[in-house]
Amino acid sequence: MNRRKFINLGALAGAVTVAPTTYVLGETGLLKDKKEKRYQKGASPWPVCLDTATIRPASLKDKVKIAAKAGYDAIEPWDGELQEFEAKGGNLKDLGKEIKDLGLFVPSVIGLWNSLPPTQELFDKSLVDTRNRMRMAAAIGAQHIQTIPDTAGENFNQKWVANRYKDIIEIGLKEFNIHPALVFVKYQPVKTLGQAMGIALDSNHPKAMIIPDTYHMYISEGGFEGLKLVNGNAIAIFQFSDAPASPAVADLGDKDRVYPGDGILPLPQILKDLKATGFKGCISLELYNPEYYKQDLQKVAETGLRKTLEVIKKAGV
Repeated sequence: MNRRKFINLGALAGAVTVAPTTYVLGETGLLKDKKEKRYQKGASPWPVCLDTATIRPASLKDKVKIAAKAGYDAIEPWDGELQEFEAKGGNLKDLGKEIKDLGLFVPSVIGLWNSLPPTQELFDKSLVDTRNRMRMAAAIGAQHIQTIPDTAGENFNQKWVANRYKDIIEIGLKEFNIHPALVFVKYQPVKTLGQAMGIALDSNHPKAMIIPDTYHMYISEGGFEGLKLVNGNAIAIFQFSDAPASPAVADLGDKDRVYPGDGILPLPQILKDLKATGFKGCISLELYNPEYYKQDLQKVAETGLRKTLEVIKKAGV
């Protein structure tokens, strides 16, 4: 082939239904660009991350070692365990170095609780804890931190929440070099992908991002079709798990999460749609199942990675 022309198939609107990724135009037609970065020995277009809640009984340092030994690319810890680690004399920067030395990175930390309360007075008070959580996350080298609107109020003012989220983005980027992204949770005021995207859009900030979760997309009954409308650049990290057939959706709790492929969610199609958005971040396995906590946690981590990769393979991405 003497001449190559690189195009983005996203520009071929209506011509093909594929991910907007880089392709090469050759004599035999469209060929996938071999330079596309892949992970897990080529099995995944995304790094695979372990949310530490999946193996909650282990200590933070053990969680890091378990994730590395299991073969994950990244680890996603929680603010509470960072605080506990520091309170017991641990150095977060040293922990960040250990994470890196073990071949892992930190795409996100969970999270900024009570960061979007409904009044200016409460917001100003919350910034003390918000800044401290950002500091801890930045110390271990996190790229993002989850902005959690748990206290926004059930009848929240979307524009108010959007403006305060914008403030948080500015604080994160300018003061801590960390990128806050917005989550949605069925049990909290911001319940659906659509609500989270509305807040991100209304923030009118070029760095606004969201964090979808397959489980909460399902139990909030917001559905999965909306994912097709999202630009992948607006997604910081993608939380991943399956849901069982029973109990009924209305009765499902976080404790009911199951390994990818062990439930009823259309995970392969979801990943196809995710790939089509152009998303390049992490897939993060997030389970809170108490039955898994009783098992060998190393095996739980390894099983979770294996089953995640099996779903990715089924998706054909």
